[in-house]
Amino acid sequence: MPQPGSEAGNGEVAPGPFVRPGRVPGWTRWLGTGLIVVAAAVVAVFRRRELAEAYHLIARVRLPELAVSVGFEALSIVCFAAVQRWLLRAGGVRWGMRRMTAIAAAANAVAGALPGGAAFSAAWVFRQLSRRGVEQVLAAAVLVAGGALAVLSLFVLLVIGSLAAGSAGPGAVARPAVGVLVLALTFGLVVLGLSRFAGFRRAVRRAWTHTGERSSRVRRAEEALVRLAGQARGVRPGFLSWLWPFALALLNWVADAACLAAGLWALGIGVPWHGLLLAYTLTQITGSLRLTPGSLGIVEASLSALLVAYGLQPGQAIAATFLYRIISYWALQPIGWACWIGVTLSAARPRPLARGTGRP
Repeated sequence: MPQPGSEAGNGEVAPGPFVRPGRVPGWTRWLGTGLIVVAAAVVAVFRRRELAEAYHLIARVRLPELAVSVGFEALSIVCFAAVQRWLLRAGGVRWGMRRMTAIAAAANAVAGALPGGAAFSAAWVFRQLSRRGVEQVLAAAVLVAGGALAVLSLFVLLVIGSLAAGSAGPGAVARPAVGVLVLALTFGLVVLGLSRFAGFRRAVRRAWTHTGERSSRVRRAEEALVRLAGQARGVRPGFLSWLWPFALALLNWVADAACLAAGLWALGIGVPWHGLLLAYTLTQITGSLRLTPGSLGIVEASLSALLVAYGLQPGQAIAATFLYRIISYWALQPIGWACWIGVTLSAARPRPLARGTGRP
């Protein structure tokens, strides 16, 4: 369910009064989709035995364990909706979980079904928030903050997964990249800490202004940062209060990964615990590139290959991947589009919080 570039937390900057939605992808995206379909057909021909084994495994899936997997995916959706609901409450708008979950499910369906769906999904959510009385600045800040929390929590899982997987297999490639990201995050935290001092802020402002006088790109970046700061002012709880939405964003990814693990359990396949989390996070990062609608073919190929790298047989890896995608993608499409119809046609407005209760 989670999609770093869209829906369940997704890192996309929401189109709003300060941000233009991206252009609709052209023929290149459809060409890429066609090439992947052809490649999938070729693989199906040459991997008939593994596909037959995967089919037999899925046909014998254990229903009680399958229900557990479905339950984890439902929890993932609810957690993502809870993040956006918390951000709205922090900005002074009270929404019920039912409405927020319906919007999250609908946004996920839009992001997963259309080429360039992440941009369409963000624009649609922004419109639904705005038409229900949420100020545009707050709506944009909610989407930006929600995306940032999703990206940060996925990064935390990537670090944990790389440590659990060790230096063997894909972990040998991922660890250096994770190390660079950890250094970048540490540097950002140090700069954030220094920004509390007025002298440091003045020095940075002078240097930035001097550079901006020479470069138009720097001036445009400065203007974008100012606009983004203006959007973020709509959500202003204290630092410690952000631990709760961060925990929800993290649980969103953990529940989705647990859906994959429970799917392996339902198929009677031993779970490769040491590499499962890294395989999952790397697949989510690859899928966020959105080379095809819903990253079809991309997620299947990358997750299957990573599961094989961590000890599964090819037929087992294909079965686990297909079952996970059936639950987390295909089953959610009709549910999401039904929610999209209901949300789009409704015109209810939120009830603002009482004065002085802007924080949840």
